[in-house]
Amino acid sequence: MNFIKRVLSTVTGIFVFLMICFLGLFIIGLLFGSGSNEIVQVKSNSILNLKLDFPIKDYAGKTEFKDYPFLNENKKNGLFNIIDAINYAATDSKIKGISIENNFINAGISQTKALRDALLKFKASGKFITAYADIYTQKDYYLSSVADTVYLNPAGMMEFKGLSSERLYFKDFQEKSGLKMEVIRFGKYKSAVEPFLDNKMSDDNREQISVYLNSLWKEIKQDIAESRNISEDRLNIIADSLLARNARLAKESKLIDEIAYYDEYKSALKYAVGIKAKDDLEIIDIAGYAEYAATKLRVNSSKNKIAVIYAEGEIIYGEGDEKNIGHGYMNASLKKAREDKRVKAIVLRINSPGGSALASELIWREIELTKKVKPVIVSMGDLAASGGYYMACNADRIIAEPTTITGSIGVFGVLPNGKALADNMGINAEQVKTNENAVTYSFFEPLSDKQRAFIKEGIINIYELFTKRVADGRADLTQDDVKAIAQGRVWTGVDALNNGLVDELGGLDLALKYAAEAAEINDYKIKELPIFEKDFDKMLQDFGIIKAKETILKEELGEDTYKLLQEVKSMSQRKGVQLRFPFSTEIK
Repeated sequence: MNFIKRVLSTVTGIFVFLMICFLGLFIIGLLFGSGSNEIVQVKSNSILNLKLDFPIKDYAGKTEFKDYPFLNENKKNGLFNIIDAINYAATDSKIKGISIENNFINAGISQTKALRDALLKFKASGKFITAYADIYTQKDYYLSSVADTVYLNPAGMMEFKGLSSERLYFKDFQEKSGLKMEVIRFGKYKSAVEPFLDNKMSDDNREQISVYLNSLWKEIKQDIAESRNISEDRLNIIADSLLARNARLAKESKLIDEIAYYDEYKSALKYAVGIKAKDDLEIIDIAGYAEYAATKLRVNSSKNKIAVIYAEGEIIYGEGDEKNIGHGYMNASLKKAREDKRVKAIVLRINSPGGSALASELIWREIELTKKVKPVIVSMGDLAASGGYYMACNADRIIAEPTTITGSIGVFGVLPNGKALADNMGINAEQVKTNENAVTYSFFEPLSDKQRAFIKEGIINIYELFTKRVADGRADLTQDDVKAIAQGRVWTGVDALNNGLVDELGGLDLALKYAAEAAEINDYKIKELPIFEKDFDKMLQDFGIIKAKETILKEELGEDTYKLLQEVKSMSQRKGVQLRFPFSTEIK
């Protein structure tokens, strides 16, 4: 009898275990799935709510789960999915207009400009655009200034003050703590390492930051001036004197049209769509509408394809993922597009501050192989600097946004040194070696002159190779010409056009146009790459832990401190010589 009980309990246990596994996979499928069964239903007299408070990437990403295809993701909340949705809304009879509300937009300046340009095209359809906020950040207002009517809460605030950038310097901290950074750089503007060498900003660095900030500000002012019918000189006066810091001043300065509470704004929207005050507004968020629009967009039956390969994030040596550009995924994507006979041309969309010099060179080589077979056109996003430009320089044509930050053709190496810290703590390191140069680097010893010379030689070699790659890719520039505009200096898209680093100003649509022309095709479908592959079994090991840890850290440290921690973590993971944007990309 006991034996039968044990058998029954075992069978029951196995059955329960299998049921739990099935339910677990089903629930996780709902959590990770694409949500295609939850596509919004668009009703008549709807308003598209352009609320962009989520992180906006150029490429939302496609993910395939090994052995679990029902978990595959094909997100539609990337920059160009949103732009497609705005374009589709212009032709959708059920959409009467767009409302831009309380964003705190999480996007770069070039991304914001691309969205703004899409809204300008939407306005040409005759439909309305309105904007409302309790607080307008400067970037939010840049986007919202395109609206027909701009509202601000009576108790609200507006940030309109010009652009700024802040850098921290650590020379004294290093001396006091005993933790020093050994720095080897090439290029007087390669200021990523400057904070470790001095306690104040160099004139060269101040110059380049000032030049590119003023260039960005000029683009922003021009767009706002045109939309609001205010001169650029007047906008500078408003910014200098903070003449839009509250709702009353903002209206007096003509940066906004109406001061109203949100309920009054909703009443205005009801009037705009022609419904009664007692009726409910049909409001659809942009993320849901982007999913909906993707199912409605005309499916091109052409056999021809143009591959759009997204290179977004820091460049690392390795496979890469949704956050980082690894030569593994990048080269596999280039090879896949190159060998696909239906792909006639390739557009490489770059949004990167750079990173590993070796990975950049490996990607360059794959582009070189690809370019011999098919046209390769580069479209630059917010950043295509240093290693990002290394990838771009080999393309048949380079298109940048006016507000793109690019260039930064320079090289640096940084090694932490804890000799003084170790001495203070009573730690002494001793080495035993078989050959003179067996110890190339030790955290506990300062670099010798010979070690520094070897590293500097490698830095110079990479700089020479970098400038040669640029000269070979840019037909009108010699290597000496490149060196004259290199030295690690950064440029906006406008300035890069003037000095020959890019060919034309525009967005992804212009790059696709040139790709089609180069391939001599009129009709084509877009194939987006890379497709990220994940091991679901490995993910199960960490399920729930990573997110909880991130949430706890943000709550305990605060958002700004958490970002600093992530930057320190990122620095600790960098391997080899770096081709990176010279400072933090945060612009205030």
